[in-house]
Amino acid sequence: MSDEQQVPGTADGTGAESGGVHRAGFVALVGRPNVGKSTITNALVGEKVAITSTKPQTTRRAIRGIVTREDSQIILVDTPGVHRPRTLLGERLNDLVRETLGEVDVVGFCLPADQKIGPGDRFIAEDLVEMRTGRRGPRVVAIVTKIDLVGRDVLAEHLMNVDQLMDFDEIVPISAVKGEQIDVLMDVVTRQLPEGPQLYPDDKLTEETRDDRISELIREAALEGVRDELPHSIAVVVE
Repeated sequence: MSDEQQVPGTADGTGAESGGVHRAGFVALVGRPNVGKSTITNALVGEKVAITSTKPQTTRRAIRGIVTREDSQIILVDTPGVHRPRTLLGERLNDLVRETLGEVDVVGFCLPADQKIGPGDRFIAEDLVEMRTGRRGPRVVAIVTKIDLVGRDVLAEHLMNVDQLMDFDEIVPISAVKGEQIDVLMDVVTRQLPEGPQLYPDDKLTEETRDDRISELIREAALEGVRDELPHSIAVVVE
């Protein structure tokens, strides 16, 4: 994010805390279909661990990407897109997301800057508010994605609308495609994690097996070559 685009009241990249504290935990990325969750996962990890596609419901299972830094280890869980279910598949994907959210320390709620907040976003916000009612739920960080697609005035208005959606712990505008504010997002997420030791080795980037990653890359290529409902029937088995 350029200096000209900085918006008051949002994370500004002041950096993670110092003093020798190490933090580690699980972070789930949630949002409507096609808001950039998998792209963010890949940008944070620094390698392609989640496939991306313009087709909705590309992600079908919770894929874990691992970001290891000197002061923290972030285990990212890229979840399927949440929406009001119209099919059994959609209902099961939503159930998977809710189950995942109940097990993480931080939720990154992804909201694209180039789209107005809609019923799908409010549907997710209601779920998150309910999770935090009466018990200690996960911290929630709003991640405003795709800021490279809008101007400063549009972004400023969108950030104010996001702030009204629910009580976020922090709001971070980013562009995963351009790499803008990714380091800031890492710092913000780290601040929200509990103190704890490293959970995975330094060189571990994902829990996906080699065969799983190959099959997903093949499915990614196939998704871009088909239309309508067929993508939901595609499965790849590597032998």
